[in-house]
Amino acid sequence: MKLSADQPAEPGVSVVIPNWNGMRWLDGVLGSIAQQTIKPLEVIVVDNGSTDESLQHIAAKWSDTRIISWAENRGFAAAANAGFQAAGGNLVALVNTDIVLEDNWIADAASAIDQEPRAASVATKMVDLADPTQIYDAGDFLRRDGACEQRGRFRGDSDLLNRRGEVWSACAGAAIYRRDAVLGEGGFEERLFSYLEDVELGLRLRQAGWICLYEPCVARHAGGGSEAALEGGSLRWVERNTILLIARHFPARWLWPVAYRQLAWLIHNTRAGNLRPFLAGMVDGLRLAPRMRRERNKAPVPLVSIDVAVPNRPWRGPKAGGHSKSAV
Repeated sequence: MKLSADQPAEPGVSVVIPNWNGMRWLDGVLGSIAQQTIKPLEVIVVDNGSTDESLQHIAAKWSDTRIISWAENRGFAAAANAGFQAAGGNLVALVNTDIVLEDNWIADAASAIDQEPRAASVATKMVDLADPTQIYDAGDFLRRDGACEQRGRFRGDSDLLNRRGEVWSACAGAAIYRRDAVLGEGGFEERLFSYLEDVELGLRLRQAGWICLYEPCVARHAGGGSEAALEGGSLRWVERNTILLIARHFPARWLWPVAYRQLAWLIHNTRAGNLRPFLAGMVDGLRLAPRMRRERNKAPVPLVSIDVAVPNRPWRGPKAGGHSKSAV
């Protein structure tokens, strides 16, 4: 679905929260938004057909919240797009239901993007809700083997993660975006449904000439949330969407690193007893990949080449980074 900024946006921040059966988290996220030092223009909850009384709870306790309600789960990407189109602010804070924001989160992230006209987004410091000393995500990187690297994941806090700067892209669980930039690039890819939709958008934004900032304002994240209830879990959807991202954007000359990573993941998931969901995701991805590839061949030449947009970071060996709990 091609999106466009069909309405002028006011200066300020709209908050968009995609929700699917996340009632147990709503008081945490909406309460933290109410405590922000800078109040948003509006809070929009896009509900993906929840059956857990989320809508009734919002209406009873958070009546100022605007609700967009669907009868079925159309996915995180579609919900985010609906929120961006409905938003009245020039900036959109996209926040998961299982997030609790520190009081200065909107103020600091909005200030960062306002000071840098080249920035389409701001990644923030996502920490574990139960143990804030553990990092969940502090900005994402995409490698040429198709793996997405979450900066700081599964590690303790450090001075590096408390410094402002530039990162490759933002995790959409708690990030601020320039509304017109996102809509101008077509929004989130809805066929990805959930997982890696923020990485794929980050790649398109970079190829359009935008950058992503990092601001160490803290968002506490429970991890998983309602998305854990998706069929096959995150493993299936990450594998599926990795293949679709590769098919849509990667050149054929990167086939070797991609093949290496897929084989490594296959071995790892076989040993870990996760082969079934991994293979299900692979089959889903390969089935849809030819259509994505055809679309790539018809797409206009981007402003920034794929070689520049995805730097040649190490994709094997000790320097490849990766999560400290990963076996490969």
